[in-house]
Amino acid sequence: MEMRRLFGFLIFWSVQVCRGSELFLWPQPQIVEAIDKSCHLISPTFTISVPAGSPKLLRAAASRYKRQVCTEKWSAVSIQARISSQSAQATISRLVISVSDLRAGLQNGVDESYTLVVSEGDSASIVSNTTWGALHGLETFSQLVQFDSQARKLFISYGVRITDWPLYSHRGLLLDTSRNFFPVKDILRTIQALSYNKLNVFHWHISDSHSFPLRLESEPELSKKGSYGPEFTYSRQDVKRIVAFARSRGVRVVPEIDAPGHTASWGAAYPEMLTCLGKMWWDPNTQNWSKRMASEPGAGQLNPLHPKTYQVLKHIIEEVTALFPDSFYHAGADEIAPGCWNASEELSRLVSSGNATMGSLLELFVNRTYPMIASRNKTVVYWEDILLDAAVNVSADLLPRESTVIQTWNNGAINTKAVTSAGYRAVVSSSDFLYLDCGRGDFLFNDSRFDQPNRTVVPPSLSITGDDASFNYGGSGGSWCAPYKTWQRIYDFDLAYGLTRQEAALVIGAEAALWSELADANVLDGLVWPRTSALAEVTWSGNRDSSSKKRTTEAGKRLVEWRERMVSRGVAAHPMMPRWCILNHGLCNINI
Repeated sequence: MEMRRLFGFLIFWSVQVCRGSELFLWPQPQIVEAIDKSCHLISPTFTISVPAGSPKLLRAAASRYKRQVCTEKWSAVSIQARISSQSAQATISRLVISVSDLRAGLQNGVDESYTLVVSEGDSASIVSNTTWGALHGLETFSQLVQFDSQARKLFISYGVRITDWPLYSHRGLLLDTSRNFFPVKDILRTIQALSYNKLNVFHWHISDSHSFPLRLESEPELSKKGSYGPEFTYSRQDVKRIVAFARSRGVRVVPEIDAPGHTASWGAAYPEMLTCLGKMWWDPNTQNWSKRMASEPGAGQLNPLHPKTYQVLKHIIEEVTALFPDSFYHAGADEIAPGCWNASEELSRLVSSGNATMGSLLELFVNRTYPMIASRNKTVVYWEDILLDAAVNVSADLLPRESTVIQTWNNGAINTKAVTSAGYRAVVSSSDFLYLDCGRGDFLFNDSRFDQPNRTVVPPSLSITGDDASFNYGGSGGSWCAPYKTWQRIYDFDLAYGLTRQEAALVIGAEAALWSELADANVLDGLVWPRTSALAEVTWSGNRDSSSKKRTTEAGKRLVEWRERMVSRGVAAHPMMPRWCILNHGLCNINI
């Protein structure tokens, strides 16, 4: 009797990581069924097979994941989850992948579902409709594997059936490579980490007022004169390498060439087609934010009346749309400063005479450039400002709903509702939740609002009044969008909050955003991960359990382990808590 009890204890200890919440999967799959709750060894001769006629990228993925499964020496950190291999004898010797449609392209809305079964003798299986679902299945399979450091053996959770699909089709990260440059190797590592998290969009904010780092054959002067230097540019081969690498991991690359605002860097090559170029971006002594030349240094906007503007843009659009095969092209159109266009005598005279408004000038620009993009069979993505900016906006009638997507970033659910109620598809990047640069200070050296010894709040006399009170930084991190967005803050995000069912159906997904005023490759991983992992789960399977309760505590237990696994894979993710808290799960929790 005692021996039977002891044997039962050993079996329980060896399998407890195989049950439900102890699987440490990220993002949490939609449906996880534990059938017999056991663990099997990974065979030394483990193989992954793909269907006949599989594309090269699926064959390469199978090879890559076989190597990862067989060499990754990761095990759960928490004491409660550690494995003992004493009782496990059976092995998994192969993973068989079946795909219904091997030709389905990587595009928004493609089927990414899969079913993973690890309960059929010595084999496991992934069944998917497309290659992209199979890639997600491979990632989930790899996360079922752990390493017993004492026995020096690899284990996989056995008796598991996972049926999985994403809630949202667009799940991504924006990276700004204009304000500070990011080398190709760091972009590739970031894309690799996106795929680990089942995120499928790399939004590449390539250019801005600060630099134009993309080398274009049709407009070589833009990067030659507008970049930080030859070593801070991306060649056509760099772009092709990044796009191919991303595609091989199920990640779309969406380029953004922001215009007509945020274009001061273009002025080094073509000063004649910009207004307010080289002027001070804003005079704080006026206390009038509406008179600014730009939302941050440096100043310069494309002149919508200058013919050179459209000659250059035609070349850019033709070359960029050819370089980037994705069906989305992000055209920016955010933060257009009326003061900059008013600095042009021609534009100012036109507006003051009543023959134009700031909005009609933008409409002129959109009427000329939208067809250039749409004719290349692209969906045009704009920032919300194009419709919602108080001073410079266009009529919704100008933007066809079937070929336009609006990305929101201000006022949380209010602006998302405004966009979707107007009938547009939306990508949500609420600065209240998803801006990764927030709460980390500012880059202005002589800001007198911080010259207040022993004070924690900026006095009202130093606060900016008018249409942008957000410039009162107070004591909350020294940035307009403070405070810092913790993973819990991001995980708490509800993309469809306050929307009707019809409006919610128009939200295609979300992106976290890393603007790079205070970021470069040295801090990239720690700023993005694991906070963007929180968004990955929100957009993949949501942040609530089957009873509609927020699962933040349970998610935190999985996320700290997932952070450790990402680190083991070469992603320098930021720590979430002292290791003591991981080892003593529950003792660092509070109930409020």
